[in-house]
Amino acid sequence: MDRLNLSKIAMHRRNALQTLIAGAFATGAATLLAGCKPAPIKFEGVDITGAEYGKDFSLPDAKGQRRSVKDFAGQVVVVFFGYTQCPDVCPTTLQELVEAKALLGAQGERLQGVFVSLDPDRDTPEVLRAYAEAFDPRMVALTGSKDDIAAVAKDFKVFFKKVEGRQPGSYTLDHSAGLYLYDPQGRLRVYHRYGQGAQALAKDAKALLDETAAA
Repeated sequence: MDRLNLSKIAMHRRNALQTLIAGAFATGAATLLAGCKPAPIKFEGVDITGAEYGKDFSLPDAKGQRRSVKDFAGQVVVVFFGYTQCPDVCPTTLQELVEAKALLGAQGERLQGVFVSLDPDRDTPEVLRAYAEAFDPRMVALTGSKDDIAAVAKDFKVFFKKVEGRQPGSYTLDHSAGLYLYDPQGRLRVYHRYGQGAQALAKDAKALLDETAAA
């Protein structure tokens, strides 16, 4: 074999070795970067990260101050729609929120409940405030005009309908019964269906708080 052929063979070997090394380096770098990227959170509720609805709300609280999710930066915000004369679903859900805060221990101070009334005719600011604070003194209760509430409910895809009672003037409300969870950056992340319980709520709230701490 002449020197020219030997030279070509050596050159091909060098090129192949360089390609192999470059490929191994790229694979190793990709693996390293993948290892550094945090794994997606597996929520107990429905992951609605990036949803095009319920991005914010703007309604007055019991003191007349207009509130939005931005007012609670750094906290996990849990929004629930209901009314004070709700016989079962609303008090059960709000109690689960209280229990979730207790399960979180010190982190519970960063779980903010927001109760939105769907019944402005009966839920005056005074009534609404007393009702919410009976569950948690830090809970924020929001109300507003019928048009304001209807607009916010529509944006959150919340269904509600008045159902006439047996007595003249009496009524109840059929309404959606889920919880909306925002992360500490004010982004809507999780939806909890009615009845998932305090432990599931606490777990997802903790995951959102820990995610922010690790960022």
